Amino acid sequence: MSTTSTSRKLATNAPTAPDVPLGRVVSLDIMRGLVMVIMALDHTRDFFTILRFEPEDITRTYYALFFTRWITHFCAPLFFFLAGTGAFFYGRRRTPQALSRFLWTRGLWLIFIEFTVVGTAWTFLIPGGFFGVIWALGACMVLMALIVRIPLRWIGTLAGVVIVGHDLLDPIRPKQLGSLGWIWRILHSRGGVLLPFHIQQFVLFPIIPWVAVMAAGYVFGAVYLLPKERRAKLIGQIGLALTVAFIVLRLTNFYGNPPAGLGGVSQGPWHVMPTFEKTAILFLDVEKYPPSLQFLLMTLGPSLLLLAWLDKRVDQGSGVSRALSPLLTFGRVPMFFYILHLYLIHLLAVLVAVSFHQPVSWLFHGGFFMGEVPDGWGFGLPFVYLMWITVVVILYFPCRWFEGVKQRRKDWWLSYI
Repeated sequence: MSTTSTSRKLATNAPTAPDVPLGRVVSLDIMRGLVMVIMALDHTRDFFTILRFEPEDITRTYYALFFTRWITHFCAPLFFFLAGTGAFFYGRRRTPQALSRFLWTRGLWLIFIEFTVVGTAWTFLIPGGFFGVIWALGACMVLMALIVRIPLRWIGTLAGVVIVGHDLLDPIRPKQLGSLGWIWRILHSRGGVLLPFHIQQFVLFPIIPWVAVMAAGYVFGAVYLLPKERRAKLIGQIGLALTVAFIVLRLTNFYGNPPAGLGGVSQGPWHVMPTFEKTAILFLDVEKYPPSLQFLLMTLGPSLLLLAWLDKRVDQGSGVSRALSPLLTFGRVPMFFYILHLYLIHLLAVLVAVSFHQPVSWLFHGGFFMGEVPDGWGFGLPFVYLMWITVVVILYFPCRWFEGVKQRRKDWWLSYI
């Protein structure tokens, strides 16, 4: 493929060239599956931990606890990024109108799921839900239904500007906007919000800059139009550049992470601490709510490096090993996994509470989301990891079944689960 031909294809909004077909990309499915498994660790810790402080609390945390939390930071950025890449692949086989229709309908469906099925899984209350990751994915997809109609080069430019520049918005606080402060909460500021009609809610995932991450993932899909021998190298180069950029920005505190106390949970600028353990923890403790530039560089950079390695290993002739096969299964049914894992973890918490004669009733009335965790509840990290492994093993069997259903049938509704 010539340079001119490649450039032309990368500049296309929804490429449909028949010479570069895109079906399922195995490395992306494995990456998505790995993200789901890691995510389950964080949610298992939420339900089972005995600790009553955040793992990011530099005054009380320690290596094992912090890195149990830190590794899960990679999940949300990859959710949004790979959702954008999936939209690019979907659009290659359909018209721009069909792509937009799929994005806004799936987006509205995810928002509905967040405040019904997913919310109930977290709290065992009906109705349940908050402005979490599924809501944000849905809202971003609705916006992407409009964004994908503009040229790809402009999508890439706008995504880059928002990702790099959105930290400049941090000083704007909702209270400065008076009665419209709730809108800013939804757009860019984590915290409790009073919606119209006196509805109280909590925003954990504001839209900015997540929609830009999804748009960047959409543009990234064009990399898969390149010849196989070139794309892994390019993905690795992008991943390395992002990782180096994070290290430079973090070491210099030049830009890209808010100061401590500006509404998030990170400790702000990096500096040398009394011990190497605390210094290393502080270096990696960057803001997730909303995700700072440093947070996105720290997570997406290494993720792309791993993706480049997977691309060479499984998409260019080596096949999928037994060790990676379960991840491939999980990655092909991510929404199914997501919903099931929340109900399973919550039910396991009830079962464990009964078995160990610990408080139970609170798990049926909101769990840790709706109030203080009662005294006498919780376990250390070894037990948390045991429950996590149990959850993953159990989920493999229904996910394997549903993967088969999706392979055998092509019903339209299956693309929404």
